Order: sequence, then structure tokens, then C-alpha cells
Amino acid sequence: MKPSLSDLDKEVKHLTQKLKNLKTEMAKVIVGQGETVDQLLITFLAGGHALLEGVPGLAKTLMIRSLSQAISLDFNRIQFTPDLMPSDIIGTEILEEDPSTGKKFFEFNKGPIFANIILADEINRTPPKTQAALLEAMQEFEVTYSGKTYKLERPFFILATQNPIEQSGTFPLPEAQQDRFLFYIKIGYPTEAEENQILKLTTGSKKANIQPVLSGDEILRLQKLVREVPISDELISKVNTLIRATRPETTTNAYVKEWVSWGAGPRAGQALILTAKARALQQGRLSVIPEDLERCAYPVLRHRVITNFKAEAEGITSDQVTSELLKSIM
Repeated sequence: MKPSLSDLDKEVKHLTQKLKNLKTEMAKVIVGQGETVDQLLITFLAGGHALLEGVPGLAKTLMIRSLSQAISLDFNRIQFTPDLMPSDIIGTEILEEDPSTGKKFFEFNKGPIFANIILADEINRTPPKTQAALLEAMQEFEVTYSGKTYKLERPFFILATQNPIEQSGTFPLPEAQQDRFLFYIKIGYPTEAEENQILKLTTGSKKANIQPVLSGDEILRLQKLVREVPISDELISKVNTLIRATRPETTTNAYVKEWVSWGAGPRAGQALILTAKARALQQGRLSVIPEDLERCAYPVLRHRVITNFKAEAEGITSDQVTSELLKSIM
């Protein structure tokens, strides 16, 4: 029996209240960064993965660990290094012996990828061969080793970090790898008041204790609800227009033609609609409004609109391109 609108509304209110409680729990250890936390939650609700970029010391790792504690999910941290191998992530087969028969056999020993939340710390410090080990997991929610496929437990999220200022010894993520990330989140410095609060909280003896307020099953239910959030045909048409306008070979926008090398593909449109639905649900609404699309457009297009050499020389970023397009389309 299909739930009535009133029952659905009650469930949405119940779950969105839990999202607010989750943010309250995280605020025990994370000062400020409200927009970053919101974008992480949108990523979770939409069932995708996120790439976080910020200078060292902005609590990227702490934020992700705290989020896993507040949602009561298994968490693994993988430190990406130049010598990391795919088997260090996926796992490997180990020769075992049956004590009763003495017969030897290979047993698959699961790697750290087998958890609900994976922190891929400094993902750009490992070669493309190892980065590619994440592709199947991110897209298919499974991994294949020695011809056998192993399912990953849902919900499953990969949250990767990278440092924007230290490029020595790094391997930039290929465009195909970047496209697997639903959101590309940039973390900025805290305000003066926030930094003052951080100094107070982190230099004393008192430690905050984060309580789990959401379960994995509730996250899965929220992900299903996101798909049910309606969006008008008019807004879908605007999303289509926006994504197509990012492509220099087909757009009529002179700004894009001058500054963009490669535009976004169809996956960007799917990501924008899903994340806008997730933001609407997060706000307690059962409909998408233009503001949802505008707020989600930047982290969706940031890594999918590739600026050219001229733009880099002039300091023109993909965010600026997105801003220009939003002005003319939305």
C-alpha cells in the first residue's frame, strides 16, 4: 500500500529533524563550516561521493570522521601515498590451509574499501593506477578481484581530500575519475570568531562525545525519498540548457567560448537534479526550487567544466564561468 501524502510528510519531518540533530552533534567538534557540512549531507542524501579540497589544518579528516560517528556507520581511512597499490585498497588473496584436511586454498582478504564511509586522504598523492582502483567501487558499488565480484555494503560513500597548494609529488586526478565525484567541495578558512572558538575548544582537556543520531537504514530511506521529490519540467529544461551551455563547441555564450576547454557531460545534469532534490529534502521541502539548483551548480560543475590555458593565465575559474551562465539561464 502506497503511503499517503500526510504520512510521507510526517516521515520527511521526522528524518529532516534527525539531519538537524546530526549537524548539532557535529557542531560539538566542528566549528563553523556550515556550508561544507550541508554539502556533505547533500552528497549522502543523493547517494554520491565527494572530493574535498582545502589547505592543511581545516579539519577535513575530523569532519568526515565525526560524520561517520554521528551516522553510526563503519569508517576506514586510507592514506594515499606514491607507493600505495590497488591491492592495498581492494584486498588480496592469501594462501590458507584447512586444519582438518591439510588442503591449501586461497582466501580473499578484504581491504579497507569494505566499509560504509571511506576517507581517501590526499588522493592525488598516489599514481593513476591506484586511483583507478576506486572507479568500479564508486560507480557500481562493487569490486572485482581475480575474476570474482564482491558487493560493497550500502550505504557506501567515498570522501576524498586533496591539498591545493602542494603539487610536488602529486598525480592530478584524470577527468574521468573526477566525474565520478558528485560534488567538488572547496573548504575555506574560518572567520575570526570561528577561529577564536576553535582555539578555545582544541587546546583544553575537555573532549566532546559525538552520539549517533542516524542509522544506515535511515540514510538509505532518505536516498529513496530524494528520488521521489518532484521537479518541474521547466526546471529540468533549465538544467539541460545550463549543462549544454558549458560546451564551447555548441554554446552561443561568448564567455564559455573564450574561457572553456571542455564542458560538462550528461552526468552533470543528473548530478545537479539529484543534489537539488537532496537539498530540497534537507530543507524540509518536497519540491525543487530554482535556489536549490543555483546553490548546487557550483560544486557539481566545478570539476566538470575545464577552463583553458588562457583562463588559467587570467585567473578565470570554473566557478566564475558557472556564475556567468547562471545569470543568463536561471
